[in-house]
Amino acid sequence: MTKQFTSHLNIDALFLGPKSENAVFFREMMEYAVSEHMHWRSDFHPEDPALVTSVDRYAPDYRETLYRTEGILNQLSAKLKNTSVPWFSPRYMGHMNADTLMVSNLAYVMAMMYNPNNCAHESSPTTTELEIEAGLDLCRMFGYDTRRAWGHITSGGTVANYEGLWVARNLKTIPLAIARHPQSCDLVEDKSEQQLLNMSSSDILDLTDELKRRGIFEEVRELSCRGVGIKQGMFGKVLVPQSKHYSWMKAMDVFGIGQEHIVPLPVDEYYRTDVEKMREITFSLIEQGEPILAMVTVVGTTEVGAIDRVDEVIALRQECEERYGASFYVHIDAAYAGYASAMFLNEQGEFMEYDELIRRYRGLEIIPDGVIWPKPEIYQSFRAMCHADSITVDPHKVGFIQYAAGAVCMKDKRIVDLISYRAAYVFEDVNDQPKQPVNRRVVLGSSIMEGSKAGATSAAIWAAHRLVPLNINGYGKVIAAGIVAANWMVKKLLATEPLVVGKRCFEIHVMPHPDFHMVNFTFKERGNDDLGHHNRLNKRMYELCSYATGRTYTNDFLTSSTSLGYSEYGDTPWHYVASCGFSQEEWNKVRSLYVLRAAVMTHCLRNTDDFDEYWERLQEIFIHKLTQIVDEEEKKKVV
Repeated sequence: MTKQFTSHLNIDALFLGPKSENAVFFREMMEYAVSEHMHWRSDFHPEDPALVTSVDRYAPDYRETLYRTEGILNQLSAKLKNTSVPWFSPRYMGHMNADTLMVSNLAYVMAMMYNPNNCAHESSPTTTELEIEAGLDLCRMFGYDTRRAWGHITSGGTVANYEGLWVARNLKTIPLAIARHPQSCDLVEDKSEQQLLNMSSSDILDLTDELKRRGIFEEVRELSCRGVGIKQGMFGKVLVPQSKHYSWMKAMDVFGIGQEHIVPLPVDEYYRTDVEKMREITFSLIEQGEPILAMVTVVGTTEVGAIDRVDEVIALRQECEERYGASFYVHIDAAYAGYASAMFLNEQGEFMEYDELIRRYRGLEIIPDGVIWPKPEIYQSFRAMCHADSITVDPHKVGFIQYAAGAVCMKDKRIVDLISYRAAYVFEDVNDQPKQPVNRRVVLGSSIMEGSKAGATSAAIWAAHRLVPLNINGYGKVIAAGIVAANWMVKKLLATEPLVVGKRCFEIHVMPHPDFHMVNFTFKERGNDDLGHHNRLNKRMYELCSYATGRTYTNDFLTSSTSLGYSEYGDTPWHYVASCGFSQEEWNKVRSLYVLRAAVMTHCLRNTDDFDEYWERLQEIFIHKLTQIVDEEEKKKVV
């Protein structure tokens, strides 16, 4: 890899900026990107005649067509400026969005004009290679051995999660297929069906190597679920936290596994998977003879930013293998917080020890005194990610890449042969570091879920990784800015005196200290212990702070929200409800909690002076919004 110089990386020089501060540079580079493409066209076989002459360009219908084009673009610009969401501004704190890197925008435009399709190498000879490089960048960030691992770009975390379950499902049925084929059954003749359904990922993949050596891999593969199928329920259960993204429900539908085979794992008061209950459920299923297809763990839940104890999941799998001889596939849904893995790596890509990590944070002045991140248990979770079979991550979230850009990384690239639609290869020992056949390295369309896909996305991610390396001194600096601002935000919210509006007084309550940079908070009217009123108050506050007002661009503060209900989380929200002063009776009656949800990803508030000024302005905004709500309620009383 090209040597990276990051010691003097300036975060403000990475983005166009909330006031287009880098407009001159951005315009110059955009002009360069467009001009280079036009030169490319002009220089292609200069002996070919031009299609359009000067006389043609002045024809009435020609000019009319250009004028209409200009008019349509003017209309589009007006629509975009009127109703688009200003992700770039620190006034926006809602979904996992922020300003995007200039280099990724420029690289996307530059590649987009060449219109590469990464489905096939012949239509994307450049950007397919960039996608493979970008995928390996992510694998390296997660601690995978890049000689064995494989990763690629998807349209988002949903498709990446699909691919994780896709390979898990196909992997699960390979041992059964081996037992059915007359030329391979000897490999598993000492195993019962129950044992075949509980083999570890590595043992199954080792068997596929033998199938390739015998020249029967494709034949056996067709006896698995991808060929003859498999009877309902034999896959086993998929264990997913209650905090799961909705894509997992869709995935169970798409792959025909059935949503009834999802086993929800309860979460604790911090919205992480409850480790003890996870262990109890897992042991119970195994003791009942129920195979486990896969276990999903989440690194950055979409609702509260919680980070599951990945280390406990990996330890549990090992314990199951030793205690019961039963294993299962582990997939990490790190769509939200996956890029934070870069914060744990030094400039050589090595995962740092905890004490060294904190020392570097202080030395680089990216996380100041008074802000403790990560907590020791979060550190252990990130350290254990390299042991998972596959990982979902979204560059279009904390990678600061424009949509649509997801990715999936797989620990062992042999697993791709279970879903691919091309000939499989036998891999030599990785220590020999063989040069892979060209078609093995660059064929994407036959080995992934999507078909046609924009190569420009891969160019954007690749360019971002080259400018902002995946380590503490690159992405670490950018991501830390949001984490610091989120921590300051929590402290300010906790210390804020009740806001007075006329004769009414409103307290601000905050959820437990966030694992990442998602801040969940609510407003509660002092003396009003009606949980239903609390939910309506915060829903109205959201409506006044979102696109729902119909004035997104001119709104003075924008955020998002979510509802934490009993049907998804059981009594977990009760912990917060009780901390706000509501009774158990109120919770039992309403069983739903509406909260404001702010992913604090902006890089603009990393200095204390900037943050303090922002906070003073935000308090005034809160009072203004609450005044609107109070006035509305008073008018309703009169009517």
